Amino acid sequence: MFHVLVAEDNPNARKLMEAVLRRDGYVVFSAADGVEALRIMDEQHIDLVVLDIMMPRMDGYAFTQELRENGVNTPILMVTAKQLPAEKHKGFLVGTDDYMTKPVDMEEMLLRIRALLRRAQIVSAHRLQIGDVVLEYDSLTVTRGAERQTLPQKEFYLLYKLLSYPDKIFTRIQLMDEIWGMESESTDTTVNVHINRLRRRFESYPEFDLVAVRGLGYKAVKNV
Repeated sequence: MFHVLVAEDNPNARKLMEAVLRRDGYVVFSAADGVEALRIMDEQHIDLVVLDIMMPRMDGYAFTQELRENGVNTPILMVTAKQLPAEKHKGFLVGTDDYMTKPVDMEEMLLRIRALLRRAQIVSAHRLQIGDVVLEYDSLTVTRGAERQTLPQKEFYLLYKLLSYPDKIFTRIQLMDEIWGMESESTDTTVNVHINRLRRRFESYPEFDLVAVRGLGYKAVKNV
């Protein structure tokens, strides 16, 4: 499940893009300007950014330049009302990967996003190794030596999230929003249930522990 950030100051356009992307299976984060988008990039793993150019506080050009100057190569699809060749040239010069003009054809946007993700070879990077334990994101499997387990989707995403950021504390609400979605009717006790299942499933694995931080949430601790 890829994580896409939509940075767009028009609330109606932003909500439409969010709905289309979620329907296509993406985890979606959203921002109304470049400053908010940078904050999200600092806090979340993002696979691709759908980026408007004309935004308050920090526009799309400045946002892209900021990422590229700091060595962040996350694919960027610029979406804008500006149609002049000079504007497109500027977008590519600061480091965007692709460009669409408004009004946006949503099916074309999805096709372009898939192409960018393939080009960036992000799929092949969805593999996490902790000592002898290997997590394969696309198959939802955890392998250790000859032992191979296929996890329920939510359990796998929860484990992968925690192990991707060892020692980082995530609140139950953060985990609920990202893995179950903000519109989910599940309660944050769902996280507790899934953590307990994961602990039982991997209690014989010395490579990592899932630790409750009293009053805050959970974190993963790597022991290798």
